[in-house]
Amino acid sequence: MKKNKIFVACDSTNILRIKKIIKETKNTKLKVGYKFGLEFLNSKYGRNFLSKIKNKIIFADLKLHDIPNTCLSTIKAIKDLNINYLTIHISSGLKALKACKKISKKTKLIGVTTLTSLNDKSLKEIGYNKKVDQLVSHQVKLAKKANLDAVVCSAHEVKIVKKLFKKEIITPGIRFSTKTDDQKRVVTPKQAYENGSDWLVIGRPITKGNIKKNMQTLIDHLSE
Repeated sequence: MKKNKIFVACDSTNILRIKKIIKETKNTKLKVGYKFGLEFLNSKYGRNFLSKIKNKIIFADLKLHDIPNTCLSTIKAIKDLNINYLTIHISSGLKALKACKKISKKTKLIGVTTLTSLNDKSLKEIGYNKKVDQLVSHQVKLAKKANLDAVVCSAHEVKIVKKLFKKEIITPGIRFSTKTDDQKRVVTPKQAYENGSDWLVIGRPITKGNIKKNMQTLIDHLSE
């Protein structure tokens, strides 16, 4: 039976805490990878820790968003790390996306569409004249044109994205309940998989409190 796949968001700079998260999320029911963001990768011991991890699926959520040369230089600078997935904002532009894809090699390049912390109102404040689903559709077409390996989008847009993009879809903004924290477009794990997500990114619902208990809650939720 095919296992559901999740990335556990390791949102901490405490190495002992990260080791605990990795140890206590190990299980046989789910395929688990680990997402490290800017907080950890820019911390004093973060990069060194990441360089020593073996036999784990590693997702470096750098969300590159710069001119093509800077994005390229960043990918080259982390080539010594065993990174399986790396994010780049699709809004960096087609030239940057194509150039980064060309040198990413074994690292899967993930295009970030519209952050799950944003909604239609937020986009209007920034200056976009498209609604979330319209903007995501436009961004995904660009990701396809650049031959990216995966895209990140809210589960709310997954059904739209699947019609346009046939590779991996990674979904953040996952909550076990209706509590949204700092996210705007959230769904439950079961809803996300039903919509067609390949990977879910889950942080606080797993890592806050009793990690083993939270993992079991997730497994139980998916088996209902």
